[in-house]
Parts: sequence; structure tokens; C-alpha cells
Amino acid sequence: MSLIPAPLREGFERLLAPLVDRLVESRTSPNAITTVGTSVTVLSGVAFAAGGARLGAALLLLSGVCDMLDGRVARTAGTTSPFGAFYDSTLDRVGESALFAGIALYFVSGGVSPALMPWAVGAAIAALPRGLLVSYARARAEGLGLECKVGIAQRAERILGLGAPTLFFGAGPGGLLLLGIVAVLAVIAGVTVVQRIVHVHRVTRTGPSRTTQARQYSEVTGFTMKGTRGER
Repeated sequence: MSLIPAPLREGFERLLAPLVDRLVESRTSPNAITTVGTSVTVLSGVAFAAGGARLGAALLLLSGVCDMLDGRVARTAGTTSPFGAFYDSTLDRVGESALFAGIALYFVSGGVSPALMPWAVGAAIAALPRGLLVSYARARAEGLGLECKVGIAQRAERILGLGAPTLFFGAGPGGLLLLGIVAVLAVIAGVTVVQRIVHVHRVTRTGPSRTTQARQYSEVTGFTMKGTRGER
């Protein structure tokens, strides 16, 4: 289950297809796209910290486009690799950490009323590790050779859910809109972590041989059975 309807996701992917083809033709490295996307996410966090909620949101959405492009370029060009998957996943975490740190600094520096400031900072602190856990749960499952794309709040949903309303309405009166969004993200990210734990538990109970095969493959080759980039 995903909060983004499949037709909307597929339509946006079709819009990106010409750009993907152009990047492949120009031999643009997927790792370079990943680096640019992470840099834009970090800048988004800086913009939020400086009080520029709309600019931060615009940069965040732009970073989401880069996040979609790197994996598609790698798959289209046939350049997927274990290192590419590792690099993509690691830099995503760097960007996400910078983003929520910037939002927390926004709340601390007067983005919300003093009475709400502890709650706002707490929401940002809660949203960050839960978002990281969503990604870690999938990465750890894929390290065992298991698919784990389940959950209501994957990376695309979190980026769109934070970026789109903030782009149009800013942080809202007294920062309440941004506070509400961050609080909701913390909750649904926690739900997604639980969904992925339940999914992996169910799969490993019904298919232990698959897990054993993946572990043996990793021990022999030094790589996991999943060596591609993807939605986190």
C-alpha cells in the first residue's frame, strides 16, 4: 500500500522518461546524480533553518526528482552495481539527516511559539530516526535477499508530503502547518517500520530457504543479492 496513487506515480515516471534517455545518451553517471540530489537536500535543510520554508520545499522536491532519476538512469544504461546501491542509500541518509536538522533549527529559532517549541523539536527528532529506520529495514531485508517495498510512507511519500504543501503555503501561521506535517511524518514513518517488520517476519516464516540462499550468496561473493538502487 502506498499513499501515492499508482496512476500518479506512473504518469510522473513517463514524464521523466525523456530526461532519463537524455542523461543516458550523455553518459551521465548515476552516482553524480545521487551526489547532486543529496547536495540539493542539504541545501533544503539550510533553507528551512534560515526560515525559507518555501525555498526549502522547492529544493526538497527537486532532490526528489534526482532521487527518482539516479536509479532509472542506472537501470536504463545497465550500470547498476552494489556500490551504486550502497552510495545511493548512504547519501539519502545524509540528506534526510540534514533536512530534519534544518527543520529542528527552524523551530528552535522562532519558527513556532515558545510554548510549542519543545513539541515541534520533539516531532522533528522523532521523524528523523523513524525515517532512517524505514530505509534501514528495507536495506537489511534486501541484504537477506528479500523484497521489502511495503509501507504507506516510503521515501517518495515523505518527500512529497513535506514538500508539496509547504511549497504552496509555507510553514503556515506560526509554523503550525510545518509542525503538523512533521508530526504526521513521524507517525506514518513509525507505522511503515512496523509494516516492514511484519512483512519480513511473514516472508521468512514461509520461505526460510530463500533467506538461507541469500546469506550463503553474500558470504561467498561479498555482495548481497540486491545490487540496484531503488525507492527507500
